Amino acid sequence: MNYTQFKHKYQHLPIIWSKDIIDLLPAKQNVKSPDRQIILNQLYRWQEQGLIVKLKRGIYLLNENDRKIQPSRSFIANQLYMPSYVSLEYALNFYGLIPEKVADVTSVTTKKTTRFSAQKGTFIYQHVKPGAFRGFKTFKDEAGLTFFMALPEKAIVDFIYLNLEKFKAADPEIFEQSYRFQNLEDLDKKLIMEFTALYDSPKLIRVLQSFCAFMCRETKS
Repeated sequence: MNYTQFKHKYQHLPIIWSKDIIDLLPAKQNVKSPDRQIILNQLYRWQEQGLIVKLKRGIYLLNENDRKIQPSRSFIANQLYMPSYVSLEYALNFYGLIPEKVADVTSVTTKKTTRFSAQKGTFIYQHVKPGAFRGFKTFKDEAGLTFFMALPEKAIVDFIYLNLEKFKAADPEIFEQSYRFQNLEDLDKKLIMEFTALYDSPKLIRVLQSFCAFMCRETKS
């Protein structure tokens, strides 16, 4: 398959998995066969020529000019490491809860903590226990592709839990001075505490209780 044939076959897909290409080979040829290695070598050459973009091993995009679908980084984040959902700083900025622009796409996962750096940016994943892997919903990006992102209340709980050593329950000023939380009026305090309970951490409960008290002060001022 030359690049023109490859482009026409895959330009309507948001991402390309090398596994799917190899699976097109006859069954007897798709495991450690010469044809399989030829495909992998060709993908590498196209990557070096800038025709395709490698996101991580086995996952690619067509170059921006040739692809018909422009997937969002949130969609890509979900696809690169499964299961995962976008949360933490990236979600906090998405909801306008912190003012700083966030360059890296941050997610949580039940798998081990890791990161991937690619032309589309850096994707960071932090581990949470399976029982805390909830509190997210489905969004659609501009291309109509679905991805999972934390609810705003869960993004706050995830963020504080995964940075818990930086917080003191008796220091509510940290929420405003260090992290500059804002636009808190629509948050559900009961939901925050329900998500907090998923982590079974007494310190986290105390810190989030302090956060809820900070919310009340901010929304009344």
